[in-house]
Amino acid sequence: MERSRIFADDLLAGQVVLLSGGGSGLGRAAAVELARLGARVTICGRRAEPLAETAALGGETPIETAVCDVREEEQVNALVAGVIERHGRIDTLVNNAGGQFLAPAEAITPKGFRTVIRLNVESAWLMSHAVATGSMIERRSGRIVNVTLTPHNGMPGMVHSGAARAAVENMTRTLATEWARFGIRVNAVAVGQVATDTLLTKYPEQMVSGMAGSIPLGRLGDPMEIAWQIAYLASPAADFTTGSVITVDGGRDNWLGGWPPSNMRDDGGDPLAEERR
Repeated sequence: MERSRIFADDLLAGQVVLLSGGGSGLGRAAAVELARLGARVTICGRRAEPLAETAALGGETPIETAVCDVREEEQVNALVAGVIERHGRIDTLVNNAGGQFLAPAEAITPKGFRTVIRLNVESAWLMSHAVATGSMIERRSGRIVNVTLTPHNGMPGMVHSGAARAAVENMTRTLATEWARFGIRVNAVAVGQVATDTLLTKYPEQMVSGMAGSIPLGRLGDPMEIAWQIAYLASPAADFTTGSVITVDGGRDNWLGGWPPSNMRDDGGDPLAEERR
């Protein structure tokens, strides 16, 4: 396996990591990076084939796989118990599983709304509770990283997802406070527009083609840039970080598009140049 481009090889040596939604996209990138850094990674998802594809990217560093529907309490409990039985503990949980569909609010059925809430909110709660009560509280140590979304303003077409992710961010802050007495750090990474296969192939082309122009840095994110944030939060560098939501979106949460706007630029691209003259 190739080395990490950012971190020392043994940054997470010996750490036991459980990561949901590891069969594609951000979860796949994070699993591979965590394994590169020496962690013993178990990934879960609902289908075995994509999990196996991720595991194959681990090279000499094994990535374990487990089929699990993280919306189902019994399956979650069995998954967590299995990891603890094999490795003795869980040091870091990454709640990456999630999903949504693009639809106007009036077209979303109660069933559709509940489906998104269960996949994004209930799964994060079930996994966090099982890992905390099964390992972290007793050991007085642990890290939980929740993957959410940005921008944090309203998201037309995704009211179900916006509500779910806001709930997860509040849960992050609340659990960070409650479980600090057990040495458990709980943080979230709020992800902006990142060039995953899902974004590039499952959303309308008209929507995707204009995304880069809406981001102050002028480009989509790379899945590895999210993986690096997750690795940081799993590392000793984040020992004093808890209850935080780290936004990784090229500045989109602060401003729509680049600066200065094209109609304010002089020939040198500086809207204040005339004033300085």
